[in-house]
Amino acid sequence: MSFAFNFCRDNPMAPRRLALAACLACAAVAAQAAEAAAGERRKTAPAAEAATLPAVTVQARREEEKAKDLPFTVNVINDAALEERRLSSLEDVLRGTPGVEVNSWGGAGSANVRIRGVGSLYQSGVDDSSVVVNVDGVSASVSHAGLGTLDVEQVEVLKGPQGTLFGRSSAAGAINIRTHRPELGRWTGSARAEAGSDHQHLAEGALNVPMGETLAARLALRHNAQDYGYDNRLTGKPVSRPADSAWRASLLWQPQAATHVLLRAGRHDARRYQSVMLLRPYGERPGQELDSADPLAGNHFVIEQQALEAQHDLPWARLTSVTSRQRRRLSENNYTGREVMRAWMGMDVTFPLAKREHGHNWNQELRLASLPGSAVFWVAGLDVYRAKWGNVQNQIGQGNGHDLTHNADAAFGEATWPLGASGLKLTAGLRHSRERKSYAGAYSGAAPSDARSLSERHTTGRAGLSWALTPQTSLYATLARGSKAGGFNENATQPADSAPYRPGKVDSLELGAKHEGADGRLRLEAALFSNRVKDDHLLAFDPGTHASWMINANTRSHGLELNGHWRAGAGLTFSGGLAWISGSIRSHAVTNVPAGDVNVGNRLPDVPRLSALLAVQWQRALPAFWGLASPTLNARLSVRHVGKRANDPQNSFDLDSYRKVDLRVGIASGNAEFYIWGDNLANKQYDLYGYYLTHGLVIGAPARGRSFGLGLAYRF
Repeated sequence: MSFAFNFCRDNPMAPRRLALAACLACAAVAAQAAEAAAGERRKTAPAAEAATLPAVTVQARREEEKAKDLPFTVNVINDAALEERRLSSLEDVLRGTPGVEVNSWGGAGSANVRIRGVGSLYQSGVDDSSVVVNVDGVSASVSHAGLGTLDVEQVEVLKGPQGTLFGRSSAAGAINIRTHRPELGRWTGSARAEAGSDHQHLAEGALNVPMGETLAARLALRHNAQDYGYDNRLTGKPVSRPADSAWRASLLWQPQAATHVLLRAGRHDARRYQSVMLLRPYGERPGQELDSADPLAGNHFVIEQQALEAQHDLPWARLTSVTSRQRRRLSENNYTGREVMRAWMGMDVTFPLAKREHGHNWNQELRLASLPGSAVFWVAGLDVYRAKWGNVQNQIGQGNGHDLTHNADAAFGEATWPLGASGLKLTAGLRHSRERKSYAGAYSGAAPSDARSLSERHTTGRAGLSWALTPQTSLYATLARGSKAGGFNENATQPADSAPYRPGKVDSLELGAKHEGADGRLRLEAALFSNRVKDDHLLAFDPGTHASWMINANTRSHGLELNGHWRAGAGLTFSGGLAWISGSIRSHAVTNVPAGDVNVGNRLPDVPRLSALLAVQWQRALPAFWGLASPTLNARLSVRHVGKRANDPQNSFDLDSYRKVDLRVGIASGNAEFYIWGDNLANKQYDLYGYYLTHGLVIGAPARGRSFGLGLAYRF
């Protein structure tokens, strides 16, 4: 508990935050009591109540549990919300989650994600990450946040260190993605098509095929494309029309209720993307001066995933084996346009950078867990991870190549015990892992090639105490230690820049309250958190020589999160979340960096003080018209607010705050729904990232402006 004591000692506001947590808990209890009283009144009222909120179950600890029983925050987005909010990629999901921020250059694999202020200050590559993405048991780098949400059943954003059960690269949190699995004995399916402004279009479908009493298969397909949101000013046309194609196939064999084998395979193709570098401010119509009429024709990113899951229920436990494999390839040409080169280097040329990446990884996890409904929840297992990847970068006739390997082995376990009949539960988890990495680099010019290796051991875990005040309301406190392995700079141009960076460590404290109304119409969550990060990862870059190297720095963040859902009646549902975060760089100030010094007290990059999401949904039965049977109106309006935030660790300049307003209105009848949509209705030209090149010269990537369209969905 020394961490909790230090938290209060080092944070003068801590007693007030603890008091606020108590007030929130009391408010939740009061709300529950008020609902109970209202429920008594409703017993004598006419039975014309709104439907209840859907139950929320998660697999945040690899087995299905109720979200309200977990001693940490999990934001859940189910398949209905993904479709209604038109969240077609993981990046869209994360940007719409308060407390989560994404820095993206616009390429297919260039995202850096921070949760509650924790995450790499500036990534060196796909292996340098504080957030892990898990898709049906297959680990993926969060830098590939462009992955589509094809046939996804649920996305779970787990906040706080998740190293106990999700392992490597989950010091800030984890993204657990569950896709739909085949169903026995049922023909089901869905199809959806959209068309909109800027040549946006989407077509997707899924089909479940029963194949006897013990077999079933499922196939899902998607294709979508749109114009880039900016033009090639030398041709007057959009720079490109990036497109994504994806498929996933799965086969389920279930010879008995206690046993199943599930095979999944999928592929995601992204074409004609590039990392974007536009002069800020962007002007009314953002643009870039590129010599080629079709500069991105050869850009191609592919990620393939396969997983085999075998599960059997023993009389006393559930045995699960998950074997997974992933391959990725990237071929990308990025261009700095003439307008940037004139302002930066005084050269009226287009500057090209060719990048080629390849990699694959294999993972085997074997675990035992308690059976569903057991009084004591527990899970324990072993994990083996093997990965190889490499890249080649060419610019102005110079090429640099890097090959890396990563081997990791781990043992883990976590359990939750009830402490008598008091409503108290104790949670404790631990993971011990051994990491081994090697690096080989070959550089242009006189720089010799080099080879390095490192070996590390990490012990992570968490301890939590929860208290069920009532069947509807609980309080919890959780201490967690997370870590991310050290590594090598994947962008080094000389041996001096490939020196390994140190592993990072995160200490986190979370105090929270969760409440679910007895009538199922209200759900509230509140959490206070504090994070200390030692040796966060920062990639330093010299714009003059294009050299880069890794630096470690310490950071700290603390804040408050609120989330709620209320089925108000009369067809209205209100939902939203709010995150207030204060974060800064606390020690190990970095000097003599060409882009500027990183000083103690600088704000964390890409972390707004305030972010929020508010949505209202209205469902209403309509009288029959145009021959439609029992038509229903379904409208959703959402507003996403993101406050001002620093663009980089140097705090060179601020990215402006923005509010993104989205609307979707649909008419459903039977199995079909027709809808119209409008995204970014305020036409706010907000930044996906911002970068400081030199005094008075900054670049960035603007998000897409206002767009409209229509869609048709069918389910059977």
